[in-house]
Amino acid sequence: MGSDTVTDQKAAKSEQTRTLILETALRLFQERGYDKTTMRAIAKEAGVSVGNAYYYFESKEHLVQGFYDRIGAAHQAAIRPILERETDLQKRLAGVLTTWLDIAAPYHEFAAQFFKNAADPASPLSPFSAESEPARKQAIDMHREVLAGAKTKVPAELADVLPELMWLSQMGLVLYWVFDRSENSEKTRKLAERGAQLTTRGIVLARFRVLRPLVRELHELFADFLPGMAQVAVGRKKASDPDAGPEEGPEVG
Repeated sequence: MGSDTVTDQKAAKSEQTRTLILETALRLFQERGYDKTTMRAIAKEAGVSVGNAYYYFESKEHLVQGFYDRIGAAHQAAIRPILERETDLQKRLAGVLTTWLDIAAPYHEFAAQFFKNAADPASPLSPFSAESEPARKQAIDMHREVLAGAKTKVPAELADVLPELMWLSQMGLVLYWVFDRSENSEKTRKLAERGAQLTTRGIVLARFRVLRPLVRELHELFADFLPGMAQVAVGRKKASDPDAGPEEGPEVG
């Protein structure tokens, strides 16, 4: 047996163990609640040592980060037919938002427990944390694709900020969904449809040059005062200009 084969087998086994730990954690979160589920309980239920559990996930919060990654991957796959079929901006955006609600629906009952931690800016579960950067970037890029494939054209000077504002809008929808107790989250679904409609109207209006500064000012407002948005902006700038140095943002007391 060649060394490459052995390496591949080890990698496959490692991924299986990681997946087992994650799936076990999600099941226990649903059965016992997030706060009452410990890493030791997860390891015991998964049939691995506590040290092994910590090897794959540094903490319970990082386990939830793995859950975020899984939701993101499932969402990306589910929206692909919509983005390949639709060119209407409102339908593209509404499809992205409602599909996320479909993917996340099985985890609605314990989502509020996650939010208590995600609301802490220092938590790895915060959508603005360093740990959330891959999921955040993936979501912003998805909104960039929503815009790029639509027949409604976006002014070039707003192409960099609109996807981030759309992502922030999606975060607001997620927050509403967390506390929505209507059947099948119907209120959130209606909000997603209305939000897609209003966003589309706003983007159409932004084609008028006189209104474009308002869009940029709104983005700057979030970048200056919302925790983590400054890092998002800096990350975007570095991606477009690798030689760009760090920027100092205003201090907020």
